[in-house]
Amino acid sequence: MRVALCDVDGHRWPNLCLMKLSAYHKARGDIVEWWTPEGRYDLVYKSRVFTDLYSKDTIIVDNADQVICGGTGYGLDNRLPDVVEHTYPDYSIYPEFQSTAYGFLSRGCPRACGFCIVSKKEGRGSVAVADLAEFWNGQKEIKLLDANLLACPDHERLLRQLAESHAWVDFTQGLDVRLITPDNAALLNQVKTKAVHFAWDDPNDDLIPCFRRFLELTKIRDKRRRTVYVLTNYGSTHEQDLYRVETLRAMGYTPYVMIYNRPSAPKITLQLQRWVNNKRIFYTVSRFEDYIDGRRKSS
Repeated sequence: MRVALCDVDGHRWPNLCLMKLSAYHKARGDIVEWWTPEGRYDLVYKSRVFTDLYSKDTIIVDNADQVICGGTGYGLDNRLPDVVEHTYPDYSIYPEFQSTAYGFLSRGCPRACGFCIVSKKEGRGSVAVADLAEFWNGQKEIKLLDANLLACPDHERLLRQLAESHAWVDFTQGLDVRLITPDNAALLNQVKTKAVHFAWDDPNDDLIPCFRRFLELTKIRDKRRRTVYVLTNYGSTHEQDLYRVETLRAMGYTPYVMIYNRPSAPKITLQLQRWVNNKRIFYTVSRFEDYIDGRRKSS
């Protein structure tokens, strides 16, 4: 068969599903290549991670006998067959990313946050789905895609695998600060990581004791390596957003403002994001009010 892959979201981040499909079909002896309008194919896979809120599918495929569309961008029910899901990814199709391993050790999250689709797609419990060797084979860096690793009952065993790899680990979706314990913090201290990040999404959640507990347990002393995502424009007021930002900075964390549905965000939220996320400004101008006044005077 002649098989083509179509990364609808672009090539700025490797598509794990397409890497597994490529490896699966190559093992079967099929010819696999990137889709082009000029080609002719037996089968084309279109993969799309993001929904219409963040990306659009404008690619029309009319040069294949069969087209299969998959990924969250097309719905929550489509999944890879198990034989493909547990195939070692074909990193060669993204040569610029070959020094990094990408994958999931666990799936699911018990939180069921309204702005997140993970619980709807993967379940309300976090369960182990793979060992590290399924997608890592000595690469210098590991990009872990798990939504809530610490909620997985097997997370300590999985953390030990990450520590024993001696690779640099990026917990790309963050860690749940509410689930930090002395035991898993000790394991996290053994994992090579350039930074860890958490999230303070709901201003009604009092996470201050959790953040303080992590500071007592972690060996990461540089506040720039302790990042906390602050979700805004999702039912919170500006005062609540600013409170979380200032509280995190006072505790010794580096806040990073995330805006939900950016086109609908009020101007003051956009200004808050520019102030917080530009660290040179954030650590030079200590008060948001002074930042706003400075912008007014310069305009």
